[in-house]
Amino acid sequence: MVQIFHESPSKFGPSVVTIGTFDGVHMGHQQIIRQVVELARENHLNSLALTFDPLPRQVHQPSPGNKLICTLGDRLLFLAALGLDATWVQHYDLDFAALTPKDFVVKCLVEPLQPRIIVVGKDTRFGAQNSGNIVTLTELGAKYGFAVQVVPDIIDPITSKRWSSSWVRRLLEAGNVDQAGYVLGRPHQVRGLVVHGKQRGRQLGFPTANLDAEYVEAIPADGVYAGWVRRAYPHGSNHPTSLEALPAAISVGTSPHFGDVGRTVEAHVLGRSDLNLYGEEIVVQFVHRIRENRAFESLDALLSRMDQDLLETATVLGVPHATRLAPDAVTV
Repeated sequence: MVQIFHESPSKFGPSVVTIGTFDGVHMGHQQIIRQVVELARENHLNSLALTFDPLPRQVHQPSPGNKLICTLGDRLLFLAALGLDATWVQHYDLDFAALTPKDFVVKCLVEPLQPRIIVVGKDTRFGAQNSGNIVTLTELGAKYGFAVQVVPDIIDPITSKRWSSSWVRRLLEAGNVDQAGYVLGRPHQVRGLVVHGKQRGRQLGFPTANLDAEYVEAIPADGVYAGWVRRAYPHGSNHPTSLEALPAAISVGTSPHFGDVGRTVEAHVLGRSDLNLYGEEIVVQFVHRIRENRAFESLDALLSRMDQDLLETATVLGVPHATRLAPDAVTV
């Protein structure tokens, strides 16, 4: 059972520790975490990742568009799946940011975690005004009894690019969810409650589950995508045992054909007319961008293109083809 600490642990160690924001928990992060877990097992130590909420950039550079790649809850799930013994979520604010490098090491590492090895990237900075670096950490390690293992930049062997959260964000801004999924090691996803929309899709034979696009995660560029809707199973349970995966055509944007304003995420589950997801938290995963959003010359042209979207979605996901539903067959 992975431990999650939201306050300073009490003598968690001796341990192997890594420190980072881990937004998205992409493939580079995953390699570092696996290294921490392996070192801990080899040396009979506990393994822990120290992360932050909110992220430092959200505190120092607040902006409505400063979205996370994933929610804190999903970040913790992704980290736990890599085999860590624990994750510590340190609340980050300006008071915490003002800690000197030495105070940060003593209060957040030495006293609560008893680290024997600290694994960090070569560009790690910490303490007030980011004044601490690898040299600082190594000097403090000699004083307090821990070794510092520096991980060089982790480079993607295919593109020769450095794995990074900023790379993922750029890909999402461009709608390139295929490549974003490659960097993340899984499809990019957003999470939120299903809300009532205009029910226009239902009237056209494409009922959708609607999420508010102003949720906390990074939303891909406007367009139509093939992907999955994942919902907790058993449905409505406070203790779900699994996630049900439903193939879906996903629309992100403002419905330019109808002149709508306000960005939404709408997911149409292929072939299903009986789903009642209102008020339920779901996960929407993006696999492939099918096309950009655009206005059509007529409603018939729009419906024809949406029929094609369903076929392409099914092909991408490798599921049976589904057609538009009869509006009077939609029961919820």
